[in-house]
Amino acid sequence: MAENKEEDVRLGANKFTEAQPLGTAAQTDLKDYSEPPPAPLFEPGELKSWSFYRAGIAEFVATFLFLYISILTVMGVNRAKNKCASVGIQGIAWAFGGMIFALVYCTAGISGGHINPAVTFGLFLARKLSLTRAVFYMVMQCLGATCGAGVVKGFMVGPYQRFKGGSNFVQHGYTRGDGLGAEIIGTFVLVYTVFSATDAKRNARDSHVPLLAPLPIGFAVFLVHLATIPITGTGINPARSLGAAIIFNRDLAWDDQWIFWVGPFIGAALAAVYHQIIIRAIPFKSGRV
Repeated sequence: MAENKEEDVRLGANKFTEAQPLGTAAQTDLKDYSEPPPAPLFEPGELKSWSFYRAGIAEFVATFLFLYISILTVMGVNRAKNKCASVGIQGIAWAFGGMIFALVYCTAGISGGHINPAVTFGLFLARKLSLTRAVFYMVMQCLGATCGAGVVKGFMVGPYQRFKGGSNFVQHGYTRGDGLGAEIIGTFVLVYTVFSATDAKRNARDSHVPLLAPLPIGFAVFLVHLATIPITGTGINPARSLGAAIIFNRDLAWDDQWIFWVGPFIGAALAAVYHQIIIRAIPFKSGRV
């Protein structure tokens, strides 16, 4: 028996002498991990840094491309004789989700790949970036979205107006309360996914997380669009809604515009609170976690 036990040890049968931690124990097993300090509220020094402006330009270009591809897809679906002769609603959802996946992958190392004022707002509330950078990002995102929608209109002036410019508004059969609720929950799903996919502690524990981060974010956008296109056309991104409304410039888009700012900002705030306080319990920790 002693010989058999020694042979088992030599072969590695008892390589793990203790059970691997499960549940909350696994979450606190990183003994060399320290929570990064919160970003300062104001950081005037950023205004003198080229990396600050480079990040803003990256947000502008990414949001420009996002609106260009997604709104052009919407126009293509609407121009088809019927939904079966085009990519349909599923194709629109894939265009939005796929572009977010690609653009987050391309810009994450430069600006963080927000491409959405609601995402920026949620990360600001979690103290992941300064107010200076958050405001700059939001301005650049809105400018990029407006330019992207403008280019689409330049391609198809007539169809653009006829198909309402791909703008967001509460669809027939739904109330504004329905639209607001859909935007809150949809943005919560997106921003919560962003927090989970980019969690610094998860990155330290699981080396594959940074590589995969754009995938769940894009997939969340895709799924939310599948659910809420029939309700609001799916905003969950104030820059996307504002850019389309500015270029379309009809009362239909402006009457409901507040929904596509209030809803996403509430959803982003709820996601930030849920992740930081409930999931990570950061306010109850100090120093090393």
